[in-house]
Amino acid sequence: MNVNQKGFMVLSLSLIACFSAAADRPNVIFILADDQGSADLGCYGATDLETPHTDSLAARGVRFTQFYSAAPVCSPSRAAILTGRYPVRAGVPGNCASQPGAKGALPPEEITMAEIFHAAGYATAQIGKWHLGYTPETHPLRQGFDHSFGHMGGCIDNYSHFFYWSGPNIHDLWRNGVEVFHDGEFFPDLMVKEASRFIEANRSKPFFIYYALNSPHYPYQGDAKWLERFKGLPYPRNLYAAFVAAQDERLGLLFAKLDELALRENTLIVFQSDNGHSTEERAHFGGGSAGGYRGAKFSLLEGGIRLPAIITWPGRLPQGEARDQLAHACDWLPTLAELCEVPLPDKPLDGLSLVKVLADGSASSPHDGKSLHWQVGEGPKADWAVREGDWKLIGRSRDTSDGESKEVLENFLVNLAADPAETTNRASENPEVLERLKRLHEAHLE
Repeated sequence: MNVNQKGFMVLSLSLIACFSAAADRPNVIFILADDQGSADLGCYGATDLETPHTDSLAARGVRFTQFYSAAPVCSPSRAAILTGRYPVRAGVPGNCASQPGAKGALPPEEITMAEIFHAAGYATAQIGKWHLGYTPETHPLRQGFDHSFGHMGGCIDNYSHFFYWSGPNIHDLWRNGVEVFHDGEFFPDLMVKEASRFIEANRSKPFFIYYALNSPHYPYQGDAKWLERFKGLPYPRNLYAAFVAAQDERLGLLFAKLDELALRENTLIVFQSDNGHSTEERAHFGGGSAGGYRGAKFSLLEGGIRLPAIITWPGRLPQGEARDQLAHACDWLPTLAELCEVPLPDKPLDGLSLVKVLADGSASSPHDGKSLHWQVGEGPKADWAVREGDWKLIGRSRDTSDGESKEVLENFLVNLAADPAETTNRASENPEVLERLKRLHEAHLE
């Protein structure tokens, strides 16, 4: 792919020369879980789940406790990670299409994380879920990836690889734009096999893998052994726990491949969930957990956007430490670019580098003194929220904690330091704060 066709900055030889040789740069694997709850890892306090391999990342790296997704739903969250820009700015205000040729996609002119790594000499792969376009012009191969394997829509059955959730039902499994069939093979296993082949083929130079899981998104399809293991948990937690354990087991196989090839020490791994756990009917009205937070997927309450996030690079980043500084999914692109000495795109970013915070637990968040913004949809019906310091205003959103009721919240003001569970609206007591945050949102839109 010719990145210059998309208006990408020209990387001159003199600029490249000021960075270390590509071969000396670390590999990067960005693991994105799908609909995994805020508290659904052992290292985040879950006592009824088995997640030893994901927890090992926290033991060998840095875990964030105040980390935010860019959106409480799939596509906008992914667009922000890949571009370092708020979803509305990146052209993905809501979920993209899950049918071939349908509208809704990350615009081709956006510059992705894959493109900047590709331009710096990395081999790049998208493995798993895309959900950012279902046309040839918006395919991963047109967004900086050398290799692509997985499903283009929002989710699939993990054995038939069909998308069943809006008609017509379609088979959705592709390798480099060509439909492929692996009937009956468990999709998480297919992902590990595909990633392992890619790693082996590119072990002599740095690689970047965007490893976007289809789990624990519905349908909950944990292995029989895990269903047996968790049969004593209440429904639907038992189904969810089995699927999370199946996911973690496959991540362990991926990590074992790195160890087998002696690549772990020079591989930077990020783990994040895209949004909070689902309470949709198709997800049995729950199963996941936001811990002490209110809200879930689709909600701008903390349970919809405050998520597990971990980064590890053995020998180069601190190990077994936590960071309470404010951090955001848009921050990954500038952070990884700095760590890997990769030039940033010539576009305004909303993310800020977390490198100083990673190195020093006492460092200030790059977001201190600034505001964070969320918006899903466009126009007067859009859901939106803004946070400045400890104050957070939900201009409009829903409480999706209970899958059967969808309480609408408007002008809901909380102080997160005093009320992290967002139980009480303080707008009437703090009219000046309410108006200031409203003005911040209006200025942000402009």
